[in-house]
Amino acid sequence: MESPLLLIHQSLNAKLGDFAGWAMPLEYPAPVGGGTLAEHEAVRTSVGIFDVSHLGKIEINGAGAKDWLNSIITNDLNKILPGQAQYSMLCNEDGGVIDDLIVYLKSDEAILIIPNAANSADVFGTLNNNFPQGIKIQNRHNDFAVIALQGPSSAQVLADAGLPVELNYMSFTEVDFLNEKMIICRTGYSGEHGYELLPTSGSAVKLWELLTKEVLSHDGKICGLGARDTLRTEMGYPLHGHELSLEISPVTAGSSWAVGWQKNRYTGSDRLHEEKVKGSARTLRGLLADERGIPRAGMQVKNSLGAVIGEVTSGTFSPTLKNGIALALIDSAIGIGEQVFVDIRGRNLAMSLTKLPFVSSHVRE
Repeated sequence: MESPLLLIHQSLNAKLGDFAGWAMPLEYPAPVGGGTLAEHEAVRTSVGIFDVSHLGKIEINGAGAKDWLNSIITNDLNKILPGQAQYSMLCNEDGGVIDDLIVYLKSDEAILIIPNAANSADVFGTLNNNFPQGIKIQNRHNDFAVIALQGPSSAQVLADAGLPVELNYMSFTEVDFLNEKMIICRTGYSGEHGYELLPTSGSAVKLWELLTKEVLSHDGKICGLGARDTLRTEMGYPLHGHELSLEISPVTAGSSWAVGWQKNRYTGSDRLHEEKVKGSARTLRGLLADERGIPRAGMQVKNSLGAVIGEVTSGTFSPTLKNGIALALIDSAIGIGEQVFVDIRGRNLAMSLTKLPFVSSHVRE
């Protein structure tokens, strides 16, 4: 599968990588990009545009669609109104996370789900194993693109492009673009004020050209998924397969806020309630390097005596802090501020446990 924008990325000489079978841009050369560090900086200071069309798109329609989905996913759809989006998770009965996703509530009878690319088929299959009569589930993975516009200048870019910007965080609207419906949502994965747009695949190129012209005129950058990853790591946002998985529950990952604890039942509720009461053996923490070095996923975390107390789930160089940072599952007894050591191929990198996020969030500004 490929993004409807792939030819554009190739024409810009983007460095491409494989993401769940999709050839997607990792970074772009100057002047439009400049590499992961420059693209990251643009999002923090001005604006960046991303192609994230590899994300899944699943539509659920029919009488009772909202109530049925609400009986399966972790978060509570009764907390939001039509025209709002919600972060949630789809778990198995053991409380393991099949995927984390965004739910767009169009109405009680019409819902759009955005799962991760690698898990889209699993989410679609799980939903299809459970749906009642009268509900229709459609896999629209290739029918829409997803374009993310992120950064403090993102609202001005949208406005200059003639598109609506007056949206509250996690709310969305549908507009006509080239005579086709397009969702614009105040969401993102960067920690900055931002938007995600879902044009049809047929209109995606025109929208991309319109927006990139404005982005570059505002001293912004065209950004690849490398910068998307460093941005989300600075925010402590989980990535499925790293901080969330079939073995890592929402409770362990510090994502209990995305669980509707007051709901009567949802898939995995018994195990999650049990874990909440008993507590998790390990908890997701932030690690900030006390010396030069970059931790990576899979590296062991040790205490001063050399005992293993955790494992790095994501690690990178923080372009904002100019320092090595990591997300790690650490023994819950270890407190914030304590020094630990990450085993980097036999060398112990001193790091301190810190609260997340590493940098301030601006999503609601």
